[in-house]
Amino acid sequence: MSYAEQHMREAVDIIGKMDLTQIEKMADLLAGVKADGGRIFFLGVGGSAGNCSHAVNDFRKIVGIESYAPTDNVSELTARTNDEGWATIFVEWLKISKLKLADVLFVFSVGGGNLEKNISPNLVTALQYAKTVGSKVVGVVGRDGGYTAQVADACVIVPVVNPDNITPHSEAFQAVVWHLLVSHPKLKANQTKWESAVAAPAAR
Repeated sequence: MSYAEQHMREAVDIIGKMDLTQIEKMADLLAGVKADGGRIFFLGVGGSAGNCSHAVNDFRKIVGIESYAPTDNVSELTARTNDEGWATIFVEWLKISKLKLADVLFVFSVGGGNLEKNISPNLVTALQYAKTVGSKVVGVVGRDGGYTAQVADACVIVPVVNPDNITPHSEAFQAVVWHLLVSHPKLKANQTKWESAVAAPAAR
């Protein structure tokens, strides 16, 4: 078996094992956020931060929900890292943004955050703050889901089918899940370009 075939078979296996009830729960929750005029704050680091940026675009443009990713503001991100420390970059950004009850934190992460192992402590402190405010938390995470899975109102844990490929599959399926959500009838408000550009059948 080639590696390409192995990798794709793993992806198929993951799809078959995913908890779809959590995705539907997430769609319902996000529809409520939209109805209440809430905002989505996407949090992630590394490759997941790149996914956050893309998701912000899709949820703003396709769904019509005000959305942000702190990692898109590299000047503030690096200033806070330099002046205050890595662990608080998200929570302090959320305080300035006046995170409120109607808002939701949407976490993309391979591990979900773990204070004991000092892995993504910035996610953990942000989630702790969200809980004090009463904001909802959702996430798409890998491994056991970490702190995100412990406190989330809805959380998709990407199943581990090969311990050597946890990161690539986790980050790839973050994209699968958010694209599913922005296409969901409960959320989609605007047609995407190529679907709207399909020519109408010629008149007979």
